[in-house]
Amino acid sequence: MQPSDKRPLNLRRQSIYLLPNSFTLAALFAGFYAIVQAMNHRFEPAAVAIFVAMVLDGMDGRVARMTNTQSAFGAEFDSLSDMVSFGVAPALVAYEWMLRGFGKLGWIVAFIYCAAAALRLARFNTQLEVADKRFFQGMPSPTAAALVAGFVWISLEAGWTGEAIRWGALAVTAFAGLTMVSNVRYYSFKEINVRKTVPFFVLLPILFVLVAIAANPPIALFALFVVYALSGYVLALWNRLKPANKA
Repeated sequence: MQPSDKRPLNLRRQSIYLLPNSFTLAALFAGFYAIVQAMNHRFEPAAVAIFVAMVLDGMDGRVARMTNTQSAFGAEFDSLSDMVSFGVAPALVAYEWMLRGFGKLGWIVAFIYCAAAALRLARFNTQLEVADKRFFQGMPSPTAAALVAGFVWISLEAGWTGEAIRWGALAVTAFAGLTMVSNVRYYSFKEINVRKTVPFFVLLPILFVLVAIAANPPIALFALFVVYALSGYVLALWNRLKPANKA
């Protein structure tokens, strides 16, 4: 027999699962840390912190499923954490780094990104039961954050400066924000079964990606997310041309 929970009902309602919510709290801290570092004009640690938040955000849901500790509280907490780490933090990092120099245009683009992240998360939460699990509608907010943070990181690492980088930051931030609220579909990778056996050579691309990240993290990570960000538009173009090809 399963042991019964003899705690009072009100106490059970106030309880939360510690392990998955600890990862979510750590992701929230990383996002807040990125904001603080951006305010102190330490942009490289700020960009890295956003990537750390991505890793932690990817772990909390998996830990919850593996330990059977999913909860409504955890889902809501995760969305609020995502809004800070992948909505507010990248917008403020980009604004403090380069967009401030554009004046009104700079903070408008930063706000568009921030608002788009909120709209993207709200749409995702309301379509959980009806959406096709194989695809995301609009670019996921962690990917959008990775584009912005990655551009900051790679520019600082390479020592890029000048007017072209300022406009590049503006373009990347606007592209990431608008793509989040677009109808462009992105493959979710949720159909991949990690417990299923695969041919040996499948490990080789993973090996190359890991070596590239270890050799030069800013370039490798930014390139990886640029490819994913463009994949949605390539897929949309392919689907539009496919009927013409059949005809």
